[in-house]
Order: sequence, then C-alpha cells, then structure tokens
Amino acid sequence: MAVLAGCSTTSTTGVESGTAAVLPRSQVGPLIDRIVKQPAATLPTMHLAAGLAPPTNKWFSGLVFGDHPQPVFPLPLSFALTESGFTFGVPRVTTTPDTIEAPLAPAIAVNAHAARSTVIAYDESSVTIDERDRNGRSIGTVLIAEGSPLVTFTAKSSTSLDLSGTYTAAKKALWSTRVDGNDYGLSSSGRLSGSSLSLSPGQTAVWVAVPRGASLDSVSSMLSPLLGTSFAYSTAERTVTTTIGYRTANGSPTLLAAMPHQRKAAAASMTCAAGSYPSVYGTLELCSGSTLSWSSPKIDPSSSLDVVGLTEAQKSELRAQVSTDTDAGGELPADTYFGGKALYRLANLLQLAEQLGMRDVSTRLQSRVGDALRTWTEPKGCSTRSSRCFVYDPRAKGVIGLTASFGSDQFNDHHFHYGYFLYAASVAVRYDRSLEPRFSPVLTLLAADLASGGHNGDFPQLRMFDVYAGHSWASGFAPFASGNNEESSSEAVAAWNGLALWAQASKNGPLEREATWMMSAEAASASAYWTDFDTRDPIYSGYQHSVVSLNWGSKRDYATWFSADPAAKLAILALPMAPVAAYLGGQPQRVSQNLEQATAAGYEQSYGDYLLMYSALAGKPQAATALAQAEKLPERFIDQGNSRAYMLAWIMTR
Repeated sequence: MAVLAGCSTTSTTGVESGTAAVLPRSQVGPLIDRIVKQPAATLPTMHLAAGLAPPTNKWFSGLVFGDHPQPVFPLPLSFALTESGFTFGVPRVTTTPDTIEAPLAPAIAVNAHAARSTVIAYDESSVTIDERDRNGRSIGTVLIAEGSPLVTFTAKSSTSLDLSGTYTAAKKALWSTRVDGNDYGLSSSGRLSGSSLSLSPGQTAVWVAVPRGASLDSVSSMLSPLLGTSFAYSTAERTVTTTIGYRTANGSPTLLAAMPHQRKAAAASMTCAAGSYPSVYGTLELCSGSTLSWSSPKIDPSSSLDVVGLTEAQKSELRAQVSTDTDAGGELPADTYFGGKALYRLANLLQLAEQLGMRDVSTRLQSRVGDALRTWTEPKGCSTRSSRCFVYDPRAKGVIGLTASFGSDQFNDHHFHYGYFLYAASVAVRYDRSLEPRFSPVLTLLAADLASGGHNGDFPQLRMFDVYAGHSWASGFAPFASGNNEESSSEAVAAWNGLALWAQASKNGPLEREATWMMSAEAASASAYWTDFDTRDPIYSGYQHSVVSLNWGSKRDYATWFSADPAAKLAILALPMAPVAAYLGGQPQRVSQNLEQATAAGYEQSYGDYLLMYSALAGKPQAATALAQAEKLPERFIDQGNSRAYMLAWIMTR
C-alpha cells in the first residue's frame, strides 16, 4: 500500500543509481536532441572526475567548484580539503541575536602529501574524494557522508599520513585524541608510529567524532569503513517516508546522527541512545544501525482554492476582482524568475475564473497563458532569440532559461524559477489537453533539470534536493565558506507542487510520487528550521527572532539576500502562498508570533499582501481581520506574482 520509489546502492560510475523510473535517459535523451544546445553557464574550475554530471546545488558543491575548495558541513562534522590533505571536526555552535553559527572546526588535520584533490564519486548523501600526488598517482580516497560522524580514508598505494595532535592507544588498532574539548577516535589496521600512520594499498583509516554522553569504547564496534549511501522513499495515504541506507565494508551497523526533524518522526526500529552532537540545526541524536528512516505529513498537489463553499456575496466580489486583475496585465517579463511568476499569477486567475463560472474571462486567460507558454516552450526558440526560451548546456548538464536572472545561469534558484512554469503549464493543460504535447518537450526537460532520477547521464540526480536535510539548496556552485544555502523555503515547496502538477498533466506517475515526496519533506523541514522550530533547544538561547530566513550549511541568519526589512524576512518564507501553503499554519499561535516583528510597521508595505495571507492561518478571527485589510490594501503593495483576487480568495477560504 506504500509505494516504494527509489532504492539503490552506489554504482561503478560513482553515482547513485536509484529512482530509475523517474525521467530516464530513454525519455529525456530524445528531448535534448530537439532543444537548442549551447554553453550558457560559465562554469568555474571543477575538481571533478570525467564522466560525472557537475553536482550543482549540493551540500558538497563547494568541494567541486572554484579554484580553491570550500568547507562543507556533513552533519555532525565540518570538513575541508587542505593543500596536502584534509581536516575536519565537530564545530562549536555560537548564538547571537541574529545568527546561529558553527563554522569549520579544523580539529583533526591529515597531511596525505597530496598535490591535487578530485571528487570521483557521489551519491545523495556521500562524496568520495581522490587524493593524488604530484605525479598523478592516487594516494587514497576520502569518504564523508551526511549523518555520519565517520571520515574514511582508503589507501590506494603505500603511503604515510602525517597526523596532527597526539594519539593514545585505546585498544588494538584503536587510538584516541582530544581536541578542543571533543574526543576523536582512529580505527586502522595500519601502523601508527608517533604522528605518522603507515598504510598499505587497501588498508583504511576511520576517524570518529565521539558524541557527547558516550565514550570511544561504546562506539568502537561500529567503525567499519563507510562505502556510500542509498536512499528510498514511499508515499502512503497520510505520510511520506524517507530512508537513507549506509553501506559499510563488512555490512555491519554504523553510527548515524539524526537531525531534529528526523528524530521527531523516526521509524520505531531506529535505536537512538548513543549520545548527541551540537549543530546549528539543533541537537543531533546519535543512532546506530544501517538506515535512517523517518516520516513527514503528506501534502497532496493542488492548483486551486476551494471557493465552492463561499457565500454568493464573496463570489460576486471575487468575480469583479478577477475581471479587474485580468484587465490590469501588461507585457509579461522576459526573464525566468519574474516571467515565471507572471505566468503563475495568470494561472491562478484562470483557476478562479473557471471556478466562478466566468467563461469569457477564462477564455481570455487561457489564450494569454497558452500563447506565452507556446513561446517559452519552443524547442528551437533560442536559435532565433535571446529571451523567453531555454537551452541545454551539454557541459554543465542542465537546462538554462534565457534571459537568466538571479544567477540562474550559474544554476542558482532553478527550482524557484521553473516551479512557476510547471505550475502554470499544468493549469493551462487542464483546460486544453491539446497543449500538453506542445509544452511537453521543454517542460519535461525543466522537470528533469530539477528532479531527474536514475542517473540518466544528462542531469545530476535530484539536483536541488538534499535527502538527508529534507530540503533544497539554492546556490549552484556554493562558493561560500559557510556551505550552501536556501532562503525561500516556501518557493521550494511551491516548486515541488508545480512539478507534481505537471507530472499529473503529463501522466507521469513515478514523477508525481517523487515530487509529492519532495514537497512533503520540504514542507516538514521548512517548518522545523525556518518558521516553526523548537525554541526550547539550547541553540536558540540568545537568538531574538521566531523565524530563520536564511539557512546555510554552517549558519542560520535572520537576513535575506535582498532586503533588511523584517517584513521581507518573513514574506520570503511564505510567498507565493500557493494552494498547498496551509502547512505554514501548523501552529496558529506561532503564526501570530512570527508576524510581530514583520508587521511592526503594519501591512501597508512591500510584501504586505503575502503577510496578510499568512496571517489568515492564525485562526478565523484573524482571517476576517485580514480580509478587511486586504480589500483596502494599496495596489502597490501587491506583488507582481500575486493578484488581489487570489489574495482575497486565499483569505476567504481560510
């Protein structure tokens, strides 16, 4: 009754081979042959083995892109490559009124005498780095994984690793060291002499960060070298379940660090009493086993508000407003973000017009949405123009829209942008099935760019989505010492809703299940770390806000990329208030609390429309107040991706 959709191990190409039924090469390959192919991304230096799709938007992207690799944060560890090896450690969390931060902690340093580091394999939660000497000879590989307190080095040739610190023998083939108040263990069949560890080809060294409340002896039986991870998901009537498998050299259980959202809804079979780690996302509990498995409330895809039950007076008000908003439209923007949002706005007006029986207005809106999308989805459109079209970049392995915006030509924010197109197209196809084959070649490639499965070779698998963290990453190349980041968690949820709706329109069941899983998981993580986090966790002591508007691998900021206004810092976690955005009201009292700082200046300000819609989730009295204010809100405070009609309908249906 639960549908399994994606279980895998690491393939010989170094990339996970799961979700083979979701947009396989047999489906996307012929579509790529039809679209314009051209280099559209300016790729930085890549430290990546030949044959691997560039892993943009990953938690480890900073290891791959740029002249100098950036630190990454595979919780519970921080990790960085150095000029001759690598360093890692459990980061120390500090909290200020506006920021929670735990930067790189270089507690353990390993000099492998390497001259070059290259990512040679990755799956959804682990990455393998090859360390080579000046002659190009492989010294060994380093594997790190999200959720693992282990760092595994496997020698490819006879080598000696120079280690920082002082190690003390704990038992046979096991040593310990203490740095900055944290204990670390080293398990190896190699020979440790002073600060030098000698390894023969095939021998391994496994470091472990000992958790709080535990000892090295208590975890020493679970230090088998980690080989990689796999993942699976399932959808049931009310929940979705995510499972990450951790594969060890001898098949034995390993140590697993569960994030708060995982532990809260963990599978009953998980054993989590082995200690804990601090992190910027809250206390991580250490579990033991071969899998991390947890569930999230299921959110069903939707593109419409339930206006049927409204009063006749409300329907009449909406009909008048839909007509006004339809007449107000000008030329649609030509870039992929604002152009997509404009289509989303029209699609919501179209849905309202249909539901309210406004046939003439509906026909006009259908024509406008359909005509715009016909232009955007011409496979060869970019051969004759430089905007309102998409190309496939064979080197970057992705689809890029022209005109790019907000760094989308660097793979920033693709889910935010493309989700609007997928949503609008699904609405258009609902009322004109003849559009589906016209739109499908390009829109299926947009879907593949975001959520390709099965490692078809033309796109990285699940480009944006982090299975372990349960949410997306927005930066393509992640050129930051703080790791990758994501701001608009609500646009990410809306993107997966658009993807699921397009899957329905194009009758792609596997893609619909995958998108529903991602949407549900993203909404759960958005609540857990952006809008409704548990303030009782000690990491929030001293933090003076009830939302976190910008989350990174190693820090969490009360900030945005575009505005210092408190209204923007909440609105970016709510817009575009899609039909599936009711998850934002999971804690009505928290809705009111989150609004306090954001609306200190009232609602007549930028993003006032979205904040009024969000306020309606606090309860029926609040919704009634919001409706009265929304009816009078000056037009200049209604976002270009929104309309007064949709704003009113959203609030009325609360």
